[in-house]
Amino acid sequence: MITIALSKGRIFEETKPLLAAAGIVPNEDPETSRKLIIGTNHEDVRLIIVRASDVPTYVRYGAADMGIAGKDVLDEQDLQGVYQPLDLQIARCKMMVAVREGFDYQACLRSGARLKVATKYVKTARQHFAAKGMHVDLIKLYGSMELAPLVGLADAIVDLVSTGGTLKANHLVAVEHVADVSSYLVVNQASFKLNKNLIQPMMDAFAQAVKNRSNA
Repeated sequence: MITIALSKGRIFEETKPLLAAAGIVPNEDPETSRKLIIGTNHEDVRLIIVRASDVPTYVRYGAADMGIAGKDVLDEQDLQGVYQPLDLQIARCKMMVAVREGFDYQACLRSGARLKVATKYVKTARQHFAAKGMHVDLIKLYGSMELAPLVGLADAIVDLVSTGGTLKANHLVAVEHVADVSSYLVVNQASFKLNKNLIQPMMDAFAQAVKNRSNA
C-alpha cells in the first residue's frame, strides 16, 4: 500500500491533474467528504488528508510514503529522511516582506535600524535578514499576519503573497522579495527503497506531466 499525504484547497486541486497523469483517481472529493483516508481506483494507493504544515511530518515518520507540500512549509522543518525529488510547479506564490503604507523601509535599511518582524516563517525570515546583515526581532504568529503592522506589534511582516489583494485591503505594501514558492513532491527515503517499483513510476508520471505543462 502506498499512502500519499495531501492537504485540502489549492494544492489538492492543482495536484489532481498530476494524479490523473499517473492514473490515480480519488474515490471521493476531500473538499466534500469528511473522510481523512480516501481510497483511489488503485487498491494499493490511498490518500490521507492532513494540514499542509503536517505533510512533511507524516512523510518523515513513514505514516505516508509520499506527499505534496509547499516549499514555504518544507524550508521551516527538519526533513531528515525525506527526499524532495521534484518541484511540481503548482500553487505558486512569493514570500515577501511587507510594511504598512507610508513606512520607509529603505530608510530603515540604510540606517541599520533594528526592526520587529512578524511571521509564521521564522527560519526563512531569520536566514533572509541575516544574509542582508540586518538585525531584527522576530515575532512568531500563526495567522492574521497583516494585522501586526497596523496595531504596532511589528514594523514588517514576512508572508506569502499571491495576488496582493489582502495586502492592499489592509493598507500594506510588499517591499522586498524573499523567495519564490511552489509545491514539491516529498518522499520517505525508506519507503522509496522498499517500494521503488511502485513509487518511481508515479514520480516519472508527475515529472512528465510537469514537463508537458511547461511546454504547453
